[in-house]
Amino acid sequence: MSNYQSVKRPRRFIAGAVCPKCSEMDKTVMYTNDNGDEVRECVSCGFIQTSSEQAAEDAAAQELATRVTPEGKAVFDDGEQPLRILGGSDNK
Repeated sequence: MSNYQSVKRPRRFIAGAVCPKCSEMDKTVMYTNDNGDEVRECVSCGFIQTSSEQAAEDAAAQELATRVTPEGKAVFDDGEQPLRILGGSDNK
């Protein structure tokens, strides 16, 4: 028998958390692994992610360029035009 005793770390369910892989709600647990990292794990699909992996993913994420905010700058339409509603009741 070994003198080493494993320390049981409690797993806590996170209410309202949604798994990024399977999109199941209330199936995610959090716990601390042997390296001291916080780990989230989906008990439904087995997805596992450490806090350091999440931090690296967040740092690599960037805002998508869209027509409204290309390169993070607001773009305004040129000039304003009145709105005309076609059809409906008699126009006089």
